[in-house]
Amino acid sequence: QVQLVESGGGSVQAGGSLRLSCAASGVTYYSRYCMAWFRQSPGKEREGVATIDVGKTYYADSVKGRFTISRDNAKNTLYLQMNSLKPEDTGIYHCAARYALCFARPVGTEFSVWGQGTQVTVSS
Repeated sequence: QVQLVESGGGSVQAGGSLRLSCAASGVTYYSRYCMAWFRQSPGKEREGVATIDVGKTYYADSVKGRFTISRDNAKNTLYLQMNSLKPEDTGIYHCAARYALCFARPVGTEFSVWGQGTQVTVSS
């Protein structure tokens, strides 16, 4: 059974950086998975922040140019480098996996495996 565990969250001031990691276990052919980062911010709907599969990435407009998604298939690990953080980036960040190519835009219901989430808090 595939399990995802996020790490790397924390509290930073606006303008700071964080790097999130998501380690996958119990997975075969990790490289074939569409991997995604979603976030749940207070008072807002869940947002698909970024996705990555074979050769392509997607970013929400709200993070484009500031966040970078990457993966290390040898380590079964997904990353999210977050720079120039803003208070509106505050939320719980979840990684998610889908055994298929990514859609053009991430839809939460298309992902079958989710991590427990890691809290990111950005203060002004």
